This record gives sequence, structure tokens and C-alpha cells, in this order.
Amino acid sequence: MKNRALIIILMIIIALTFFSYGILVGNYSFFPFEQLKEFKILVSIEDEIPKDQVLPLVDIESIIEIENNNDVEIKKVSLRNYIWKNSEYGNSNISLDESVIDNRYSHLDNLKQIDKISTIMEYDVDSKSYLFLADKSNNKLIIYHQGHDGDFYLGINTIEFFLKNNYNVLAFSMPLHGMNDQPIVNIPRIGKIQLFLHQQLQLLDNEKFSSIKFFLEPIYTSLNLIDKKYTFDEYIMLGISGGGWTSTIYAAIDERVSKSFSVAGGLPISLRNNFQDKGDYEQILPEMYRLVNYPEIYILASIGDNRKHVQIFNVYDTCCYAGEKHKMYNKIIKSKINELGEGYFESYSDITHKDHQISQFALDVILEEINS
Repeated sequence: MKNRALIIILMIIIALTFFSYGILVGNYSFFPFEQLKEFKILVSIEDEIPKDQVLPLVDIESIIEIENNNDVEIKKVSLRNYIWKNSEYGNSNISLDESVIDNRYSHLDNLKQIDKISTIMEYDVDSKSYLFLADKSNNKLIIYHQGHDGDFYLGINTIEFFLKNNYNVLAFSMPLHGMNDQPIVNIPRIGKIQLFLHQQLQLLDNEKFSSIKFFLEPIYTSLNLIDKKYTFDEYIMLGISGGGWTSTIYAAIDERVSKSFSVAGGLPISLRNNFQDKGDYEQILPEMYRLVNYPEIYILASIGDNRKHVQIFNVYDTCCYAGEKHKMYNKIIKSKINELGEGYFESYSDITHKDHQISQFALDVILEEINS
């Protein structure tokens, strides 16, 4: 009887001990609070990731209308004409300020100087980019494009990574973000509004103007200036999120970009089957993507001598484009490029983290792909 009572008392003590420690873990973040928190997040993310098998009707191959290199050129011209509405490319005002001071970047290793490039377009929508010149340079230029989160300063780790590897870096923010202005415009039949959202840019569209120009014109004009002012051997472009989208579209229309990399930069529209993946207006414009759809754009970005396009997706991304839907078109794009001749396409899954970012894994993949 005594032994039974002793066992009951010990069980009560153990239960109270575990209960008390559980309170400490929950309220005061005692070990293993962080480990349990990460496990909970991981499980919840995995539950939210759309499964590929819920998309049985998606047939990527059937929507690709590229059979030969002549089709490649037709698609490329169609895309350019939509963006610039048959007007002259690169006709915006552009200026260069050399050796500007920005203390946010003064600590970067291997940084010689920062040159600032400013482009002013229609309706006073502008772009302010920084050209980070490496002290010890391999004479290659990385064009880095930040996404919707804001200023390209958010990509400082990426900028520093490539500077340390002797690359020069030209950094952009998306229209209306970062250092870029948010002008007040007077729109007929609507009135004066301040532009601060990408969706508002559609209000400026007409038969002679497409606001998609705002996303791509600054890169075009900047490379024209750089062609004249500097002597880089190669242009390589990469971006995160909306910047990944920009990198993909731009590489499709300008062969000066030899290699392009998109991190969490979007999916074909038929694979965007949840709210998180819908994208901003520029990613789902029906008029644009009926002319040249995403699989065709991937081909345009990949095709050509010494050209490649690489996509990286954060499998557990809490923002958008989580999962591995890229596997549903990877082999199709590769096969089409092989049929056409020269070019390279690849896509990767990043399972090393749970954020919407360019991880160290992604940086290592990009550097390896650049050098291969």
C-alpha cells in the first residue's frame, strides 16, 4: 500500500514538474521554445503548400507556340512592342552622378565607389539606381533587382556577396518603391492622384502607352549609358520576388543579359491556384500574356549562345510561390530549348529556410551557375 501511494506521489510530482516547465517554456521562451516554434511553423507551412496533384488539368506544353528560331524573334518583338507600344526604346531622361556618398553602404567590403543613375519617365515616374563599383573587379556586372518589399538596401547581403566575389553590382528598386518618387498625376476623367501602388499605374495606360514600361525602361536606359561609360565584359541579372519577375522579363527582351536568375519570382498563370500566388497587376495582365505567356518568356530568357535562365523557389516560402510547382514545367522548357539549339534553363528548390528571401543556398547556386 505504501509503495502504491509513493508511486502516485511521484507521478504527481513529475506531472507538476512538466507542467511548470511547460509554463516556463511558453511564457519565458525557455528551451526548447525556439525549436518547438520552428517545428510548428514548418508543419503549418507544409499544410498550406498547394499540392501539385490538385492541378491535373494544367498542360504547359500545349500553350507554347514556339517551334523555331523565327518564332523566338516574333515573340520577342511582340513583347517589346507591348512594353513600349512601338515607340522608341530608351528615350527617357537619364543622368549619372559619380562617387556619391551613402553611409548605409560605407562598410561594404571591396567597394571602390557608388555611382548613381537616375531615369525620369512619363508622368515623372522615376528610377534611382546605384552602381556599386568593386575595388578589385572581375569586370562583370550583376544587375540586382529588389522586389515589392521596398528599397534595394534590403538586398544588401546579396550586393555584398557579389562585391566580395569581385563583381560590380547595379541595384534597382521597383517603380514607386525605395528612393523612387511617388508623383502626383492628373488623369483625365479621374483627377489628381498620388501614385504609390503598382495597381494605380494601370490608370495611365492607353493605346499609345503601357505602364509596364516603368518596370523595364530604367534597366534599358541604364545599360545604354553603361555601354558608353564603362567596359564590363558581361551582364548578369538577378532579383527577388517582383525583382525576379523583372529579371525574367528583361532577360527575355535584351540579349545583352547573358545569364538571369529569378528567386521566388512567379509562376505561369495556370499554376497560380491560391491567393498568395496571384501577383500584382504587372504579372497577370491578360493583354500581355496572351501575346507571350510565361513558358514562352522563360524560353526567350534562356535561348541563345552562352545564355541561361535559372529559377529558384523557396519551398517553405511564407509569402508566395511556395512548393515545387516549377517541376511541372522544368523538363518541358528544357526540351524546347534543346529543340531550338543553344541555351540553358534550370530550376531549383530551396528547402534551407522558411522566408521570402535570397538565401545563402540560392547565392551559392547562382554563383556556381554563373561560373559553369
